[in-house]
Parts: sequence; structure tokens; C-alpha cells
Amino acid sequence: MGTLIILAILVLVVLGFNSPVWWLAAAALIYLYVRHVRADQGASGSSSAGGAGGQSGGGASSSSSTRVDSSYRAYRQRRDRMAKWERRYRRERPWNVKK
Repeated sequence: MGTLIILAILVLVVLGFNSPVWWLAAAALIYLYVRHVRADQGASGSSSAGGAGGQSGGGASSSSSTRVDSSYRAYRQRRDRMAKWERRYRRERPWNVKK
């Protein structure tokens, strides 16, 4: 999908030599691509219920889809907390687990 968007941006830039309005459309497409598509590719995993590194609790309080931990210890704590919640979820809902 990224290839098609980049190709569309190049076409809009080429068309922009005749009419500068196409350059504005290309700029808007670049903005949307960087803002939404690239940000979604940085997210790994299927759950963001871990919250921030220093918080306790299971709410999905992290509004950012990409996450960079400050240290390996913070990464391990977040990963262990997510694993604990996933085990609890599987234990409480055995009928909803993929086999």
C-alpha cells in the first residue's frame, strides 16, 4: 500500500508543474501518509493495554500507538505485565481463545 501512495504522490508532483493545486494535494497526501500509515506500521503487537511504564492497572491509557521504552528494564516490565494480563484473559475466557 505504501508503494501506491508514494506513486500517487509522484504523479501529483508531476501534474503540479501544470497546476500548483496538485502540489497541495501531494502535500496533503504526504501528511496523511506520515501521520496515519507510518504511525500504524510502528506499532507492534495486538494489544496496547499495558499503559505507561510507571503506572499500575490494566487500563488502555497509552494514547500513542508507537511506544519506545526508556530502558530494557521498562520494556521487560511492560512485556511481563502484558503477558500476565493475557494469561488472565485466557484463564477467564477459555471459550474465546484461538486454538
